[in-house]
Amino acid sequence: MQAYPIPDTKVRYQPSIPPSRAAENMHSVISMSSSTSGEALRPDRVEVESLLLNMNASLRVYERHHFFDWTQGLLQNLVKHELLVCALRGARSMSFEVDSFATPPLDPVLFEDLFRRDTLLVPHLIKAWEDNHFGPVLCSIGNIDSATESRFAQELEQIGIDSVIAHGTYDGFGKLVSFFTFACRSPDVGSKQIYFAELIVPFLHLAWSRFQAAQVRRSAEGAGINPVRGEALSSRQQEILKWIHQGKSNAEIGMILEISPLTVKNHVQKILQKLNVRNRAQAVGKALALRILSL
Repeated sequence: MQAYPIPDTKVRYQPSIPPSRAAENMHSVISMSSSTSGEALRPDRVEVESLLLNMNASLRVYERHHFFDWTQGLLQNLVKHELLVCALRGARSMSFEVDSFATPPLDPVLFEDLFRRDTLLVPHLIKAWEDNHFGPVLCSIGNIDSATESRFAQELEQIGIDSVIAHGTYDGFGKLVSFFTFACRSPDVGSKQIYFAELIVPFLHLAWSRFQAAQVRRSAEGAGINPVRGEALSSRQQEILKWIHQGKSNAEIGMILEISPLTVKNHVQKILQKLNVRNRAQAVGKALALRILSL
């Protein structure tokens, strides 16, 4: 695996995390590269125009088919990929809400399930991303020993995919929020694609979250559920919902708010009842749709 640090830019979409010395102790298959110059990554006029068009397209995503059309169309001009896997961190550690996008004959549903259950390649990618100071990483699947036992990696290699670009978003505590994996063929991957992946992932995150919130709202309307007003949730419940949105467990929320995990659990149950949803992920989606939470 190679982790390519990206030259500093003015684009900032997440809280600054103090660099650690973790890179000195990285797994032997990861190497940090400083040979990529900022001049080599400077986009030309056509690439700048393509980047702006992609940013603009992301703002018009409100439905799943909008997201599919964008990522499997215009986005391919910036980051060429055969499969895009989008993962949102769940309430439990290393649990994810997963969605994937690809053109036929690939079966995205198969890869969603494999990604969700993978305990080898996916954790490896996330650790490499964290060790690279939350910068995008390029992984050559064949260079990872554990990949030979990963069903997810095996299926990727079977369809000719030998590389992945991985990048994500994180919260103010440096905890993973969302993670995006671009599965590619090595001839399509270069330093420019990695650079553009870093720039476009914040827009992927917002667009993906937006259409998911719209899906939750339509499901509620189709079931004849009367939307609740934001005032139906107490200020404490809205505060807890905010931390749930950032992937915090009951214990973590309790420590932040200085209340017991049991009290947090009771609040969560009341939140689910008031929003008329079945789990925390649905609660976040509905709260976003009803403007109780904002992205």
